[in-house]
Amino acid sequence: MNHLFYNPKANNGEAYKDLDMIKRTLDGQTVREYNLLEFDDYTDLLEQIRPEDVVYIVGGDGTLNRFINNSRNLSIFGDIYFYSAGTGNDFKHDVDPDGKLYRIRLNDYIANLPVVNVKGKDYKFINGIGFGIDGYCCEEGDRIHAVGKGPVNYTGIAVKGCLLKFKPCNATITVDGVSRKYKNVWLAPAMLGKYYGGGMKVAPNQERGNPEHMLSSVVMYGTGRLKTLIRFPKIFSGEHIRYKDMVEIYQGHEIKVQFDRPCALQVDGETIPDVTEYTARYE
Repeated sequence: MNHLFYNPKANNGEAYKDLDMIKRTLDGQTVREYNLLEFDDYTDLLEQIRPEDVVYIVGGDGTLNRFINNSRNLSIFGDIYFYSAGTGNDFKHDVDPDGKLYRIRLNDYIANLPVVNVKGKDYKFINGIGFGIDGYCCEEGDRIHAVGKGPVNYTGIAVKGCLLKFKPCNATITVDGVSRKYKNVWLAPAMLGKYYGGGMKVAPNQERGNPEHMLSSVVMYGTGRLKTLIRFPKIFSGEHIRYKDMVEIYQGHEIKVQFDRPCALQVDGETIPDVTEYTARYE
C-alpha cells in the first residue's frame, strides 16, 4: 500500500504538478491520498499504515515540518520518501546539493531531530530556526499570501526590510550556558542544516547529522542599514561569514536567544509572531 500525503498550497499552489507526476509513477498500485491541510493531527491516519507500506510526502519545507510535528512514532514505519515541491526547498538544497535525487528517503534524517521551545511549546525542526529579519520575511510573505497578491519574493522583502522596515534588536545569545550580549541584531538563528529562506546559506559550515549533535548559532549584528544591505546578499553563497566585524558563529547543544522586543520567528518556514525568546536543543 502507498500512502501519499500532500500540501495543495505548496509552491504557490503549483504542487499539484508534482503530485500528478508521482501518481503516474505509481500507476497500477494502490494509493491512498491525504490532504495535509485537512488534518491537525495525523495519528489516526498513521495508525492505518503498516511497516511494509510506503509513505510519500509532497510539498515544501513547511509541509515537511508540519508532517513531522503532527505525527508520532515515525520510526515504526518502513520507507518514507519526500518529494520536494515547495518554493524554498532548503532541505533538498542541503541533502542533495547536486540536485540528482527526484525523491529523498527521509528515515535517517528524521530519526533524531532537535527541538525548539517557543512560547512554552516544543517543535521539532529539520532545517533551522530564524529569528530577526528572516522571521520578518516569513511574516511578510504570509501576509502577501493571505491577500492573494501572487508569488512571494523573499529576497525583495529582505531588501526592503534592510532598507526601511525591519528594526534590529538587542539580544542575549546563550550557547551551552555561556551568554553574550549584542546590539543591533539582524539575524540570530539556530541551524541544523546549512540553508533557510529559500537558498540562504546562513550556516555554511554546519553539518547535518554531525555525531556531536551540535547546532550552529549565526549572529549578524552591529551594522547600519546600508552596510547590512550591501553585505546581506553574500548570505546566499555563505560568504557573509567572512565579515568578522558583523558575524559571529557558535556551536552547541543548546542555543537560547532573547530579544529586547517581540519579533516574528520561523521554524522551517512556519511563522510564529510576537516572540521574545526561543531555546533550541539537540540531544
